[in-house]
Amino acid sequence: MHDLICYCFGYSAFDIERDVLAHGKSTLMDKIMTEKKAGSCQCAARNPKGR
Repeated sequence: MHDLICYCFGYSAFDIERDVLAHGKSTLMDKIMTEKKAGSCQCAARNPKGR
């Protein structure tokens, strides 16, 4: 199992590395921000550290 970086959307360090290799940069932050603006972020509930 890969360490999760984003508990809300299930992104791991491996996902970010793969994204950078595919796009030359990580596009995942844009996806996360779009979802946060839509109210889909639940970091406090899903992240065991409450962030």
